[in-house]
Amino acid sequence: MDSHQTDSQTLEIRQQFPALRQKVRGRDLVYLDSAATTLKPQSVIDRISKFYSLETANVHRGAHYLSDAATDEFEKSREAIRIFLNASSIEEVIFTRGTTESINLVAESYGSFLNAGDEIVLTEMEHHSNMVAWQVLAQKKNCTVKYIAVLPNGEIDEASIESTITSKTKLVAFSGCSNILGTLTPIKKIVSKARSVGAVTLLDAAQYVSQKKVDVQALGVDFLAFSSHKLFGPFGFGVLYGRKELLDKMPPYQSGGSMIHAVDFEGTTFNHLPFKFEAGTPHVEGAIGTLESLRFLQQYNISALFEHEQRLMKIAVDELKQIPEVRLIGEAREKAAIVSFVMEGVHHADLGQILDQQGVAIRVGHHCTQPLLKKLGITGTARASISIYNNENDISQFIDGVKKAKRMLL
Repeated sequence: MDSHQTDSQTLEIRQQFPALRQKVRGRDLVYLDSAATTLKPQSVIDRISKFYSLETANVHRGAHYLSDAATDEFEKSREAIRIFLNASSIEEVIFTRGTTESINLVAESYGSFLNAGDEIVLTEMEHHSNMVAWQVLAQKKNCTVKYIAVLPNGEIDEASIESTITSKTKLVAFSGCSNILGTLTPIKKIVSKARSVGAVTLLDAAQYVSQKKVDVQALGVDFLAFSSHKLFGPFGFGVLYGRKELLDKMPPYQSGGSMIHAVDFEGTTFNHLPFKFEAGTPHVEGAIGTLESLRFLQQYNISALFEHEQRLMKIAVDELKQIPEVRLIGEAREKAAIVSFVMEGVHHADLGQILDQQGVAIRVGHHCTQPLLKKLGITGTARASISIYNNENDISQFIDGVKKAKRMLL
């Protein structure tokens, strides 16, 4: 796709996001915080509004039209997600509140099979949500948590994959894309090594699903988790993919309505998959909104969108490198369009405030990766994350804001 076609498509995409029509501090909004959450297209907003306006009903077991209609859309979403992930069956698609709950579900339920002395392997760049749950499990079960090393440039140390995953490893949980470094991890190498020792794998795909086509069967992962809100969908809705043979033997995560087959005073039998793991009233509009977000995304070629983001990232990185006081954090050869950096002599919070005054939205802080930052010898970074609706003018305004911050603060 040539640059003219790319610019034309970006304009068409931008027009679908009403948030980008507003001004912030008297300036056009430049939104560079998509790693935290993506903006929502009008089609998703309208679909959720329609559900609340005309279709409100709880799903499953209703004896009326609205409930039947809501149930149909709810389960259409499950099938659409199954196709999106290339899962074998809808029984392998569990609805959760997000990536964090999906990971906790696996830690609590599958983690019950771990024993004292077993090892859990993570990477040093994991988000807290894919670290703390395993540390808690390890304390409870007297297991050991080990970490695959990250190199100074932000890449996974592939030699560390080989040395860290051993015959004692029972579970490997790792991110497909770092939320702070942008690093795209060698998924198949990690999965292959884990399989060779009989370990189960969980892929945190929160950032990955907006970057690359996902095929759980080709990747060979046992579990995968992601959140809708990072894929142009609503907050509070997520997905856990799990291989059926594992989910079948795992105990329920929570108890309540929907996850039961029969209850009497003496005890309970549990529902079949996927409902065994979906206790209580579900996030119906979350599922329906996610269905619409997938329809939105699938209008486009995800590889072309990725290349667009990569082009903008290169412009941003090249410009930042011209500022002597700026140091980039994470320069892996294979990475998403996430640009973390520090400015020597400037606190990242002050930098973020000045950019905000210019209408530029970035994120500052530790990005829920405190152990990694401690290893790198820093307390936080400024992070600009690029998405499909950004353009060259956004990058220009961002760079101008960084330069203004330098003039004001140094």
